[in-house]
Amino acid sequence: MKFGSAFFGWMTATGVFLLLSAVATALAALFGATGTFDPGQLAEQARQNLQTVSIVGAITLAVVLFIAYYCGGYVAGRMARFDGAKQGLAVWLWAVVISVLVAILAAVTGLQSTAPAGLDSLPRVPVDEGSMTAGGIILLVAVALITLAAAVVGGQAGMRYHRKVDRVEANPDVPAAE
Repeated sequence: MKFGSAFFGWMTATGVFLLLSAVATALAALFGATGTFDPGQLAEQARQNLQTVSIVGAITLAVVLFIAYYCGGYVAGRMARFDGAKQGLAVWLWAVVISVLVAILAAVTGLQSTAPAGLDSLPRVPVDEGSMTAGGIILLVAVALITLAAAVVGGQAGMRYHRKVDRVEANPDVPAAE
């Protein structure tokens, strides 16, 4: 594994994820906006359409993650030239390592996600903690599998470019097909 190539692949995956998630959020706001941004009305709509919102959100997240990690794996596979699948795996490992380091840093420094006192009065979607935990675990496993598969496939695709170049170099008289 070429860890430098994998690092730049991870950076690419992270950047593409941020850009695509911003676009997806903007589209959701554009098509989901009711004309008013009353928090009570928005919470009521979310409560009524919770299953639909969850399914569409999960599919959107899966597509955005797949595209982002495919691009990251592609960059790593293209930079490293050999062993595209290993480079894609290394991109995924960088993501895991960075996530663990950020979690440890947050735990050590005592960072907590506390909402300001003014936000406590806003309406909330009523979902119990048990459902959130089970859903969170399922989402975590799905995200891990999707990103791993996408990074490996992207790494293979990035390496394939070099295979074409090598064939042309080995047989300069034969025109490059594909």
